[in-house]
Amino acid sequence: MATRRSYNDACGTGHALDLVGERWALLVVRELLLGPKRYGQLRSDLPGISTNVLAQRLTELEASGLVRKQRLPAPAVTEAYELTAWGRELEPVVRALGRWALRSPQHDRTAHLSATSFILGLRTNFDPGRAQGVQGRYELHINAEVFRVVIADGILHAERGHQQDPDAVITAQPSALARVVYGGRTLADAITEGDVQVEGDIASIARLAAVLTLPAPAPSATRGTQSPELKNPQ
Repeated sequence: MATRRSYNDACGTGHALDLVGERWALLVVRELLLGPKRYGQLRSDLPGISTNVLAQRLTELEASGLVRKQRLPAPAVTEAYELTAWGRELEPVVRALGRWALRSPQHDRTAHLSATSFILGLRTNFDPGRAQGVQGRYELHINAEVFRVVIADGILHAERGHQQDPDAVITAQPSALARVVYGGRTLADAITEGDVQVEGDIASIARLAAVLTLPAPAPSATRGTQSPELKNPQ
């Protein structure tokens, strides 16, 4: 830790960047927000990171008190990384930063998207105003991970795990699901082309898409015609 660079700034923002401002650090935190992950899982979900940089960031985050190692129970019986209670407090920061950046005209919506990113996106882009009276229970199979999503009483819950008696079980890559719920691609088209598989009530998925909204583009991005892929779900 003695070699880590510092902004030497007494402002909390400056110290926050000392803690999570190194390249990849905040994305490592993002990938742990839904629970522990093994080193190999982190490497797979952050395909642009080198093994050396990942190891270094994990070491730094551990030393800062944001991440700790744990031994997963049987049948895994292997070492994994998880956020500490203090580290988990970064979730609203990560979500707010992500929603702010979605307004950028330079945002590439075709770039890599991890399963964790997609699920956090549901939490981030959920609009309680659109969810009044809406009920829905879903089980999502994404990149060999399973998540449950529940809409009830104007609240959305999205986390790891199976959902009992789901309205629909959805299997897809995160980018394919993102194009359906945010990008204007029809579910029927995604199913026909084999990008999304659905068991159960297909119509219920429209309820999920309807309670998600993307932020308006930043002023500099409003000139000209908005691309169909940037439209909010209606």
